[in-house]
Amino acid sequence: MTGTTDITELLLSRIRDVADYPEPGVVFKDITPLLADPAAFTALTDALAEVAERTGATKVVGLEARGFILGAPVALRAGLGFIPVRKAGKLPGATLSQAYDLEYGSAEIEVHAEDLTAGDRVLVVDDVLATGGTAEASLGLIRRAGAQVAGLAVLMELGFLGGRARLEPALAGAPLTALLTV
Repeated sequence: MTGTTDITELLLSRIRDVADYPEPGVVFKDITPLLADPAAFTALTDALAEVAERTGATKVVGLEARGFILGAPVALRAGLGFIPVRKAGKLPGATLSQAYDLEYGSAEIEVHAEDLTAGDRVLVVDDVLATGGTAEASLGLIRRAGAQVAGLAVLMELGFLGGRARLEPALAGAPLTALLTV
């Protein structure tokens, strides 16, 4: 890839719109064709690894579940450790947890308490930024573990859902990078 336009076109061309999924009126952005294309997946991994390097991250956090798929190769490419942030009850051992509100109800995420330290600068990686609830909770979790937030990087931001505005206070000046905005 030689430029931003090239990578944007490549990534967009590999994301499939699925109408009326998971419910009528919703257009789901399916990234599985992108993951199946080695050139597109490599370009995505390289672009996110550049964000990790630019932010001075020492670790990458991936948010369950598609953040695992994107974050692990980014961490590997950037020469950093990878930390999974999971739904409550999925990690063995001592964890830190953070509850957060959803549109209908609430949820909770966890991280192993010893995986993040005061010296860490953490880049959070996920596939989509929607309303920002899970990402906001992950930022709180990282700080409670004593680490610094280096930034948040996503493949795609659903701009019409307002997640960026919700996250700005929680990011406290750390960058939010979206490779695509729809």
